[in-house]
Amino acid sequence: MGIRNYNPTSAGRRTGSVSDFADCTNPKVNAPYKPLLVRKRKTGGRNFQGIVTSRFRGGGHKQMMRVVDFKRKNDGVEAVVLSVEYAPCRSARVALIEYKDETKTKAYILAPDGLKAGDVVRSGSEGVEPKPGNCMPLSKIPLGLAIHNVELTPGRGGQMCRSAGCSATLSARDKGQALITLPSGEVRRVSEKCRATVGTVSNADHMNISLGKAGRKRWMGRKPHNRGMAMNPTDHPMGGGEGRSKSGGHPSGPTGVLAKGGKTRSKKKPSNSAIVRRRPAGPFQQHNG
Repeated sequence: MGIRNYNPTSAGRRTGSVSDFADCTNPKVNAPYKPLLVRKRKTGGRNFQGIVTSRFRGGGHKQMMRVVDFKRKNDGVEAVVLSVEYAPCRSARVALIEYKDETKTKAYILAPDGLKAGDVVRSGSEGVEPKPGNCMPLSKIPLGLAIHNVELTPGRGGQMCRSAGCSATLSARDKGQALITLPSGEVRRVSEKCRATVGTVSNADHMNISLGKAGRKRWMGRKPHNRGMAMNPTDHPMGGGEGRSKSGGHPSGPTGVLAKGGKTRSKKKPSNSAIVRRRPAGPFQQHNG
């Protein structure tokens, strides 16, 4: 697993880089498992009425999503890793596993760092070792271990720490609750019955890849981001003026909502009580509260 640089045959090649896919199994031998492929639907940033609700989206290459099993409910059955594959719709690698029972069911899971073809993974609470790739309840995982694909509600499936290189730390357990330190620094309280997968998500070098040219961003379905200050006053609250001017107003979005200086999390969210320590404030967030 690393970064590959091409010869500088053009300006885009000179500054761009790609993954070397060294952690993936040879795709010529292991093609994607077709029954678990679903076409990704393109919205162009528009809702069901055809109105743009997310700006600067559209186009992009056609993609086939791998249906990933985030619940891992097949307890007590060993599964062998057939291949570690590239997934076009996510930053992490996925692993194709086959359960060693009479059904021979196949499924995709998030591949932890170090997992390779031929390894055996398990899920459940009894007789499962805390090694990378195994899915266990938080009550059975040793403290201080790196985990990913963490559930917020028992049985709902993993929702946290699913992108490349992410991992949380199981800090403590008390009265049926577990304290988890997230990558952002936030400490959250979840039930001990929630499941998590041991290990760190694969493809940690994803954050070091340089696109090199604007065209690669268009392949991902992202259009150029037009600044509000470059627009007219009728198009954006920060538009107009002689030269670079914020038109006497604070930085805001197209609808006038302030963009800097305030918290974005709702104060009425039911899960606020589960946050023991909030993440450190960013450069444009208030430090009080």
